[in-house]
Amino acid sequence: MSDERLVSPDFANDDSAAEHALRPKTLKEFIGQHRVRDQIDVLLTAARQRNSAADHILLSGPPGLGKTTLALILASEMQTPIRITSGPAITHAGDLAAILSSLVEGEILFLDEIHRLPRPAEELLYLAMEDFRVDVIVGKGPGATAIPLQLPRFTLVGATTRAGLLPSPLRDRFGFTAHLDFYEENELEEVLRRSAALLQLEIDAKAVSEVASRSRGTPRIANRLLRRVRDYAQVRSGAKGATHLTHSDAMAALEMYEVDEKGLDRLDRSVLVALIERFNGGPVGLSTLAIAVGEETETVESVAEPFLVRNGFMARTPRGRIATAQGWAHVGRTPPAGAATLFDTPVDDA
Repeated sequence: MSDERLVSPDFANDDSAAEHALRPKTLKEFIGQHRVRDQIDVLLTAARQRNSAADHILLSGPPGLGKTTLALILASEMQTPIRITSGPAITHAGDLAAILSSLVEGEILFLDEIHRLPRPAEELLYLAMEDFRVDVIVGKGPGATAIPLQLPRFTLVGATTRAGLLPSPLRDRFGFTAHLDFYEENELEEVLRRSAALLQLEIDAKAVSEVASRSRGTPRIANRLLRRVRDYAQVRSGAKGATHLTHSDAMAALEMYEVDEKGLDRLDRSVLVALIERFNGGPVGLSTLAIAVGEETETVESVAEPFLVRNGFMARTPRGRIATAQGWAHVGRTPPAGAATLFDTPVDDA
């Protein structure tokens, strides 16, 4: 497989292209994550002063917080090309060796979902990151020989949503590790105002606040909801392109797209309602809950559950998932009298 199929710098569809157009291009334009932004600024400034490639950087955090955007900004700030690929796209060590051997001096290699890198490719990466060298195996069996291939100095930027799955030898080879946190509502409002300006939209302050409050602390979701409100306003007005978004536009559009006042979407509510109505609030196993809502176990665990747990609507216990009193209240139900005891740890009197 050639490295052209593994490296994907282009964005395939219109929605991705629109999202790419809204990405900040410099650290000064990047909103939020002030601590991480300042740390990266120092790292890049020092590298430029030394006229050398920056240290390898690991970016971790939930999806949609700006890991890919930061990688693109790193390339822009360092004025170097960037190569983009992902862990699942690399199926064996030869794929990674082909990419590494084609890098140029100072180039940035952005490896998304790095925790899903195959083990042979991961072990190849250890040597490449530390000694800027890969061993190319020629031949098979007892007659195989390893030919060392020197690599130009490059910067690896790894991104992961599950930093705990990275093995220590790989994690320790990064010179800087940054964890991105969820955004505050006022930061999302700033993101939305900037995006609206780029889209040549006027948007009411109440509409900005409404969309920000339902964006789950995630800029990607905020921008996506903004585009859906724009679409709704355009269709409602019958004009070729809506230029002014009101609070009523935002409310109507968010209701149409089933995003409630707490940011729960259709899947989130389905999981919460199933947990309460079919299993009396739990405890229930994850696979059983996933079957009840007709979704894959991984989808429920990675998409719906983190948000429900983070906002106190659901809890994970050794006996399974349970709905909290706040979760019961959100769907308009009164929790059973014994619901509070679900959190109690049984005591062995013996």
